[in-house]
Amino acid sequence: MLDKLIGIEERYEGINRLLVEVGDDYQRAAELNKERVDLEPIYGKAQEYRQALKRLEDARNMLEGEEDEEMRALAEAEFADLEPRIARLEKEIKALLLPKDPRADKNVILEIRAGTGGDEAAIFAADLFRMYSRYAERQNWKVEVMSQSDIGIGGFKEIIFLVKGRGAYSKLKYESGVHRVQRVPVTEAQGRIHTSTSTVAVMAEVEEVDIQIPESDLKMDVFRSSSAGGQNVQKNATAIRLTHLPTGMVVACQDERSQLQNRLRAMTILRARLYAMEEEKRRSERVEDRRSQVGSGERSEKIRTYNYPQSRITDHRIGLSLHNLFSVMEGNIDEFIEELATRDEADRLASSGVEGE
Repeated sequence: MLDKLIGIEERYEGINRLLVEVGDDYQRAAELNKERVDLEPIYGKAQEYRQALKRLEDARNMLEGEEDEEMRALAEAEFADLEPRIARLEKEIKALLLPKDPRADKNVILEIRAGTGGDEAAIFAADLFRMYSRYAERQNWKVEVMSQSDIGIGGFKEIIFLVKGRGAYSKLKYESGVHRVQRVPVTEAQGRIHTSTSTVAVMAEVEEVDIQIPESDLKMDVFRSSSAGGQNVQKNATAIRLTHLPTGMVVACQDERSQLQNRLRAMTILRARLYAMEEEKRRSERVEDRRSQVGSGERSEKIRTYNYPQSRITDHRIGLSLHNLFSVMEGNIDEFIEELATRDEADRLASSGVEGE
């Protein structure tokens, strides 16, 4: 590990020298400064780690050669303090040495679809949308609904929305999969508990430069948006349906007032889906080398159960159950996200070769 740190420290110090010499080349200065900011956390930890190792060596030498009991006691106390500190620093550095997901800081697109359970599944989909919206508010992120299909009684057959904020993808990427609810539906006269599901798909927002979609691969249909009637009826056809011919993937958007706005939104969703599909293909090719249930994002995977009668919510990937369901539904999902991130980091360390160095 020290060999890796030497190269990083040398590069960081080299960047500092180059920034002094760069002069009026602002573009080059911006590039160097970005690299410097990326390296700064691990450089700081590396310096702290080296200082701790030096102090540990000094304490060890004092214990071996010092005869004065008072000085030996000081050295023993120093030794006892430094050992766990060094172990903690090593763990933090190993985590920083892991390759960073290039999507980590991107905005995120979530698609929630009602699964089994009819109207109750659609109402649960709306509950999940509210949960993620509340969580986003707590993170000072912005939520924009891109497309929705409601059932008229407060539920959604499907809702697609964009969450804008630094690190949104890195936090929400673990939410992909099947969410299951167990409760008595409001429409249930006999008080029986029903089990329903909704599926959540999480995709990083993708720029045009990240994935190119030739116009020849697209078929666009224009149709009139559905509405509640009255003054809201649109006289012009503004809704857009895009079909990606190579994959057969279809995206429809009708919530905006113009064809252009709906097309832009449809293209944003399509890019994210195609990028996610490519990422899943690459992940599947690596699955024999690394199988991790945490964050696998498979839509068929049952990841969490929300049991209302017992106020219990269980994440099946990590075996974590909490009895604060109503707080979680208000957006307090940090405990699950933090535990999932910790488990994911441990799995990545185990499979990267960094752990054993």
